Amino acid sequence: MDAAAAALRSDPLALEEQVCFALSVASRAVVGVYRPLLEPLGLTHPQYLVMLALWQHEPVSGKRLSELLRLDPGTLSPLLKRLEAAGYLRRERDPDDERTLAVVLTDEGRALRTEAEKIPPAVVERLGMGLDELRDLQAALTRVIAQTGSVAERVQ
Repeated sequence: MDAAAAALRSDPLALEEQVCFALSVASRAVVGVYRPLLEPLGLTHPQYLVMLALWQHEPVSGKRLSELLRLDPGTLSPLLKRLEAAGYLRRERDPDDERTLAVVLTDEGRALRTEAEKIPPAVVERLGMGLDELRDLQAALTRVIAQTGSVAERVQ
C-alpha cells in the first residue's frame, strides 16, 4: 500500500471511506440509469417503486403500502395522487372498513407492467455487472436496511 492509501485508511473521516457517501453516490447513479428507461412509461423512479409494490401486492391499504415502501404517508400521498391522475391507480374506501383507504390498479396500470418488465434486464445491461454480483449487492443492502431499522428501534 502506498503512503497516500495508508494515510487515507488512517483518517476515519476520509470521504472515500464513508459508507454513507458510497451509498449516496451509488443511489443517485442507479436512479440515473433508471431515468431514461422510465420516461417512456411516464414514471419517475419513486412512482416506479410504488407501481412495483402494487403489481406485487394490490389491492393494498395506504398504510401497508407506506410500510412496504418505507415511506411516510406524507411522502407517499403525492405519489399516489400523480399516479391516480395518470390513470394507473384508484384510491377507494375499503367496503369492509370505511376508515381504510385501499389502493388498486386500473386496467391501464396493470397493462403498464408488460412494458415495465423490460426495465430490469435493461438496468442489468447498463450497469455492466453480473447478475450474481447484483444479487449479492441487493442482499447486502437488504441487511443494511434491516440493521438500520433495528438500530432506529433501539434508539427510540
